[in-house]
Amino acid sequence: MYEAKNTARALVRIGFDGSVVKEYRAADARQRFENEVKVLRYLEERGCDFVPRLIAADEEALRIVTTNVGARVERISEEKLKEIYAELESYGVRHDDPFLRNITYRASDGRFCVIDFEFATILERRATPREPVLLRVDPYQSPRIGRPPTLSLNWSALTECGPYRPNNEDSFLTLAFDKQVFHYLGKDGQANRSALDFIFAISDGMGGENSGEFASRFAVDNITRMLPRRFQTSPEHEHRVIPQFLSELFQSIHRQLTSLGATYKAGHNMGATLTLLWCTRNNLYFGHIGDSRLYHLSQAGGFKQVSVDHTHVGYLRRKGELNERQARNHPRKNALSQSLGAGNLHITPQVARLNYDPGDKFLICSDGVIDGLWDHRLADLMQLPNTDDPTPARRIVSEAIAESGRDNATAVVVELM
Repeated sequence: MYEAKNTARALVRIGFDGSVVKEYRAADARQRFENEVKVLRYLEERGCDFVPRLIAADEEALRIVTTNVGARVERISEEKLKEIYAELESYGVRHDDPFLRNITYRASDGRFCVIDFEFATILERRATPREPVLLRVDPYQSPRIGRPPTLSLNWSALTECGPYRPNNEDSFLTLAFDKQVFHYLGKDGQANRSALDFIFAISDGMGGENSGEFASRFAVDNITRMLPRRFQTSPEHEHRVIPQFLSELFQSIHRQLTSLGATYKAGHNMGATLTLLWCTRNNLYFGHIGDSRLYHLSQAGGFKQVSVDHTHVGYLRRKGELNERQARNHPRKNALSQSLGAGNLHITPQVARLNYDPGDKFLICSDGVIDGLWDHRLADLMQLPNTDDPTPARRIVSEAIAESGRDNATAVVVELM
């Protein structure tokens, strides 16, 4: 297990199966244990889906086991913080420690969550629960009504387990940030990019037991953990700074996954792919390792794979020795030559700046999408007009699962205006 917190009041460890184990300490440990158990059971009864679900409670050891609801949030606006805790109160619980330290971000569905209910109160009046609010409302667009932003982007994202896999080893991240605060985005929306940077990423994990699921989540969570030390840079310096940061980011995640895999038996040789798109006001950068993919659909015509598959089969296809059909049917198509962790001694991630024109679209997807859809079909689905239902990402993931479904399928579609 991975030790997330060890203080005089509590020990928190995260298992490779995604569970969180919390042991209570100090003189008031029993009181805090009993209150958190009571509140979590109450919220589950009320159908609140943005808090941990209680799996087990040991009264003698003062220990609980819960589901994992994402990584802690480093920065958030006061307005958004109040909105999250107000939503919790609509389910009949007031959090008595309503600060940033008790907010997490669940990358699997782009959802803010609330944790740590040692200090929380069940309200006397049982509020009527409403449908959980996915924070899709875009607070970053220009407040000038009727005047469209000069720079904008649309995005949609979705991940599905598929009918054959018992768990989802894919994770995605949709994020906007400036020099002061992170804005965790939902599954789809539109935003003004004149004052914010945006990051969209997909990671596909691998490993025994449930360590693949842990590895992909660990990869996307570490993007936000490193960003606070590397906030926005000036336009004249970003061509140098951002590619350097991306290389350091990939190397850092690789070292950490390698260390965890060597330390914990359940995580032996666990690893992950990572494909990341970084949008600034004027430029577009990407970082990539593994066999998830980044595609570019040009408004002027043309659909091409930007990322390279870090497999021997991918190498043969780039040399022209295999066509798309032969590569898809090759028995070693999923044998990675590079990934984060997974026993690789050294890695060389693909990092570059991309050229684009307004109206161009980009697709990031896991290999579960590629297993179900040919490149020409991906281009067809991306060229359809944008709609809210289904979104471009939902069209792609749904059809990939219908055509194959043998693997988890995840897609993020970004259109730059």
